[in-house]
Amino acid sequence: MNSLDTAYFAGGCFWCTEAIFQRLKGVEELTSGYIGGTVKNPAYREVCSGRTGHAEGVKILFDPQIITYRTLLTVFFATHDPTTLNRQGNDVGTQYRSSIFYINNEQKKVAEKLISELQNSTFDDPIVTDLIEEMPFYNAEKEHHNYYNDHNEQPYCSYLINPKIQKLKQNYLHLLKTP
Repeated sequence: MNSLDTAYFAGGCFWCTEAIFQRLKGVEELTSGYIGGTVKNPAYREVCSGRTGHAEGVKILFDPQIITYRTLLTVFFATHDPTTLNRQGNDVGTQYRSSIFYINNEQKKVAEKLISELQNSTFDDPIVTDLIEEMPFYNAEKEHHNYYNDHNEQPYCSYLINPKIQKLKQNYLHLLKTP
């Protein structure tokens, strides 16, 4: 097996972000959790209060021989709005901010370059995605893992996550795992 790399993204509700990246070829493991805050081992209620400083995020273990970090970033920017500060749709608060937590200078450079390219070609409003050095990541509670796959009939999933998955299928079908 090839050596796996790690990526950390926060792009709104982790249920949405998890559902997107689980579907990509080369993503070997994905964990929903909390990143970017000051409290050790935060719980969902604490993070939702906005007082811990954490964002809802995902930890992605991926095979760079199958999918590149840049491709992961491209999907990240295509499946959430990186121009809204501390919100994604009706989810409002710092816990829903758009952030990339890089693990090395190479990831930082790739992210900076792509942000610059997208700002000049795709987005009219400024990209407000934070680019931050990796911070401690805390796994979310068990009920938040694999949420969409287990609860896709719930209204939140139907109205918010289904359209993101349809957009992913429409624009990135070649990147998707076969069922």
